[in-house]
Amino acid sequence: MDLDEFLARVARGETIVGGSDAHRLMHDAAQDAMRVLAELNTGYRSPAEVRDLLSRLTGREVHESVTLFPPFHSEFGKNLVLGRDVFVNMGCRFQDTGGIRIGDGSLVGHGTTLTTLDHAMDPDRRADMVPAPVVIGRRVWLGAGVTVVPGVTIGDGAVVGAGAVVTRDVAADTVVAGVPARVVRGTGYRA
Repeated sequence: MDLDEFLARVARGETIVGGSDAHRLMHDAAQDAMRVLAELNTGYRSPAEVRDLLSRLTGREVHESVTLFPPFHSEFGKNLVLGRDVFVNMGCRFQDTGGIRIGDGSLVGHGTTLTTLDHAMDPDRRADMVPAPVVIGRRVWLGAGVTVVPGVTIGDGAVVGAGAVVTRDVAADTVVAGVPARVVRGTGYRA
């Protein structure tokens, strides 16, 4: 199995069976990601060096307008897409195997965790993983310490309060907060 086939299977939401070729490919990609991130997270890196390392991690060019403050952690890397003018603060953890897309102009607060894999509920199949993407729209603001679970889409212009755990989709131009995150109000802005 090659990376393109793996990504196509993940995009279809196919289970990654523990011990399978797909599972081994995922673990091999994790080793590559850890090598790149070890370089990123040790010592000072200029903004251009950070973007170059992110491009190596993701396998695609990261736009010059992207800013990321290390340390940063990703267990896969090859299913992470960052739009233009994205800012990712320190200490974020992205589990991107299932796919993470962050839209133009979005801000990700420090210590945020984005997850895209669920394990099987059956204890005998616990090594199996079910991928579900996280999609962050344009001009979204995720506060510090936010957690977003697999399969969640956060609409354009939304704001997620610090420490929130987002378990359901968030409508555009909506403010959510809490555990689990609930609608607080609208942002008062429309694009």
